[in-house]
Amino acid sequence: MTKKLFCLFLLIAVSYNPLFSQTTFPVHGVQDERERHVAIINATVHADAQTILSPATLLIRQGKIVAVGTKMSIPSDAVVIDAGGYHIYPSFVELVSDYGMPPAAPANKTRLQLESNKKGAYYWNEAIRAEVKAHESFSQNTEQARRFRAMGFGSIVTHARDGIVRGSGTLVLAGEERDNDLMVQQQAAAFFSFNKGSSQQPYPNSLMGSIALLRQAFYDTRWYAAGGWREQQNISLDAMQRLLQLPQVFETNDVLSALSAARIAREFGITFIIKGGGNEYQRIAELKEAAMPLILPLTFPRPYWFADPYDASAVALSDMMHWEFAPANAAMLHQAGIPFALTAAGIKDEKEFWANLRKAAMAGLHSRELLRALTETPARWLRVNDQLGTLAPGKLANFFICTDTLLHPKNTIVQHWIRGRMYPVASMDLTDLRGSYSLEAGPLKATLIVSGDFATPQAVIRLGDTASYTARLQRSERLISLSFRQPRHAALNWMLSGYAEGRNLMGWGTDSGGNPIQWKAQYTGPPPAAKDTAVTWKHTVEGTMRYPFTGYGWEQLPRPETVLIRNATVWTNEAEGILPNTDVLLQDGRIARIGKNLQAPQAKVIDATGMHLTAGIIDEHSHIAIRQGVNECSHSVTAEVRIGDVIDPSDINIYRQLAGGVTASHLLHGSCNSIGGQTQLIKMRWGYGSEALKFEGWPGFIKFALGENVKTSNWGDEHRFRFPQTRMGVEQTIKDAFIRAKTYKKKWDTYNRLSAKQKAATTAPRRDLQLEALAEILDGRRHITCHSYVQSEITMLMRLAESLGFRVNTFTHILEGFKVADQMKAHGANASSFSDWWAYKFEVYEAIPHNPALLAQMGVVTAVNSDDAEMARRLNQEAAKSVKYGGLSEEEAWKLCTLNPAKMLRVDHRVGSIRAGKDADVVLWSDHPLSVYARAEYTWVDGTLFYSRQQAVRQQQDIQAERQRLMKKMMEAVAAGEPAREGGSFSRILWDCETATDGHDVE
Repeated sequence: MTKKLFCLFLLIAVSYNPLFSQTTFPVHGVQDERERHVAIINATVHADAQTILSPATLLIRQGKIVAVGTKMSIPSDAVVIDAGGYHIYPSFVELVSDYGMPPAAPANKTRLQLESNKKGAYYWNEAIRAEVKAHESFSQNTEQARRFRAMGFGSIVTHARDGIVRGSGTLVLAGEERDNDLMVQQQAAAFFSFNKGSSQQPYPNSLMGSIALLRQAFYDTRWYAAGGWREQQNISLDAMQRLLQLPQVFETNDVLSALSAARIAREFGITFIIKGGGNEYQRIAELKEAAMPLILPLTFPRPYWFADPYDASAVALSDMMHWEFAPANAAMLHQAGIPFALTAAGIKDEKEFWANLRKAAMAGLHSRELLRALTETPARWLRVNDQLGTLAPGKLANFFICTDTLLHPKNTIVQHWIRGRMYPVASMDLTDLRGSYSLEAGPLKATLIVSGDFATPQAVIRLGDTASYTARLQRSERLISLSFRQPRHAALNWMLSGYAEGRNLMGWGTDSGGNPIQWKAQYTGPPPAAKDTAVTWKHTVEGTMRYPFTGYGWEQLPRPETVLIRNATVWTNEAEGILPNTDVLLQDGRIARIGKNLQAPQAKVIDATGMHLTAGIIDEHSHIAIRQGVNECSHSVTAEVRIGDVIDPSDINIYRQLAGGVTASHLLHGSCNSIGGQTQLIKMRWGYGSEALKFEGWPGFIKFALGENVKTSNWGDEHRFRFPQTRMGVEQTIKDAFIRAKTYKKKWDTYNRLSAKQKAATTAPRRDLQLEALAEILDGRRHITCHSYVQSEITMLMRLAESLGFRVNTFTHILEGFKVADQMKAHGANASSFSDWWAYKFEVYEAIPHNPALLAQMGVVTAVNSDDAEMARRLNQEAAKSVKYGGLSEEEAWKLCTLNPAKMLRVDHRVGSIRAGKDADVVLWSDHPLSVYARAEYTWVDGTLFYSRQQAVRQQQDIQAERQRLMKKMMEAVAAGEPAREGGSFSRILWDCETATDGHDVE
């Protein structure tokens, strides 16, 4: 490239501003208003993901592309740049960033207030920030813009990453001009998340609270738009209406949260563009059904470096598996037909970005789809594909020039053009120095070999076939300096400086004696192929996908089978009692037949001689399989939150409890509140998704609580800001909530009686999710399970419920239930008790282990529960304790963990006993089911075998082999130069009634 061309190039980079003629700013000095043309010729132009033109010309005028193609005529006034040998790609489009935004205020976790401190007519919760407009706060950041350009991004959607509803994001260019000139679209997209951000209000403090708040905000927006604005002005809700007209981006960090966002979108008939967490491959079928586009991160976990075997044992196998699968995330979603874009969110620097981009390609993503996901797709989703995403006439001149194809390991971006303005990235000189040269420097004649990376080449001087000297090569724009010591004992280095002229190098310098010389290096061809002694790491996926994504997951999800269980001792829990030497046929997910010598030619036969067959255990009170918070502790009444929104189907406790004979579990909200959240009954369908775990047709329940927890007795003084603080206040809180619910119900009943014509002229009442759940209780469509200990409070709640027109379905814990069993029976309440827990806090000092037996003997339907992930594995033994404490018969004791919880959960027509037509939720035990020696040999749910001891032994062997394989593979990756992380401990929080979170760490 000539020196003249270089100067013209520099002129373009420094002085060319395509917007000079349109500026609203005053001119200070002399303005150059010439309309400049630039023609970049002889390049390989990747116009879009499908189209490659070579040798091609790209013609630019006033910041836009005029033409692109081959065999084009060049305007006479165009500055011509010869980019022969180089590649041009459209700039990438970043969808998720906070580039150029002021940092969010840090959350003060020690200062909480129930009410919002935000001044003005805004929404009641500070986490709903729909009124925020990123374009009002954006300010160009030179260093961040340089980093984006080095990664190939020419345009960025930036937003304030603070809150659940985050307002609108703005589309800007990654240039260094005035903010006005960089803004492409003021309001480009709406942004949402589950993280409440800097809000100082305690609500929400859980993921289910975040979901409830967002749902309520959407319903409030509908009400406001339908006429609610006449009753109350609200800046946030007014802004929410406008946000819904924009593309809507929802930021999550996990595939289960992505599915939660998708469920909200379906509820409100909208489409979220969901930014995922990188593990979407684990739930592809559910994501495909959700039909939401995804933004996939390119942040991949590093391999572990195991210094000793103890480090290895502390790393979860699922983490090791994720390391292998994560780079294949995009490829697997593409294969499934799920639309996606890619984001650099979370990437540390350009080196990591390009390395991970290549890793995604190695793992199966075609370069064509990779380019599309960074250009055309995000531009189309933002509705700016008429300006960005491809290189076509009329679009912004946003592109970068690089040395090779996009994913070539030696590829380097040398220039990035933003709306027709050139920004150097690697060097403004387009000369590639790599090659073989014939060097003449004064009296010295040698061969110069330049190899390595384009931007940082390395040089070697060779004299003949044996002697070689490492040279230090430096470059600055077109200037070159070369120094080496020859002979090795010379006092001074050869020091050469000069410039590139075409493919040749030349200049002046001094020899090893300090004498001035001229030198020239004539290009003779490419450098010789280097003997690569380094180990090159290529990331591949050799493991098998599992459901859920853990060592005990299934390679193929199990399906119902026809099974004939022969010659078992069958505990029916029916009038027939215990039947020895009996056959049971499971077919189509149900118990088909019970009898002697049954015939089923197509069935799988299990000889159960000496074994016991029972209905599956049902845990009436559990907190397993719940994501990011079991308690929404912020308010005294949180009836709007739902455990069903946050089920974690990958919780290993599901599998462990299957091994203990549990086939169904009632997942409860914790006991922080007088009126807590809605509960969820699940079947233990290990491997299936969150929605598939839910017990179909089950009537809804809700958690209430009494006693020390709800009045914050043991929370510490800094948390004693919430009403109630006394047991009297608990009663008043519940009473007040139902009075409000009755008023709410009356409004809706009145509205629903209106004719269609009257409704059209009337604004419907505001839908209140909290009061709606309480109204369901009043209607008998939702049932209460109440955390309780002390007889006085148990009696209080029954009397209060009767005065308000409803009944308490279940008192759980109920450790003083034996004192009021007659009143509970009269009320119609059930009891779900611990077997023998007592004295772990003041209000349980008077508990006795005879409680379950006494309640049962008084005619109260009674169960024993776990409230503990570990205890649930041996609820059969907990039930057996009532044989000792209270003298229950073995059959009645067995009903404490099977039929009785089914009755209190109102599903005894489906489960809880062995009767033809019921769900085939059954367990085959090795011994008497109440014995401490009994093991669950087989556990079926809906006639599907989800656990067997034989299979568990094979799985344990497979897990050990898989750990060894992945450890070896990780060590090989680290040896090949992959950045590593040290092994560390892993843990899963085991929730109980009293576990609380603050909400700032959600998502």
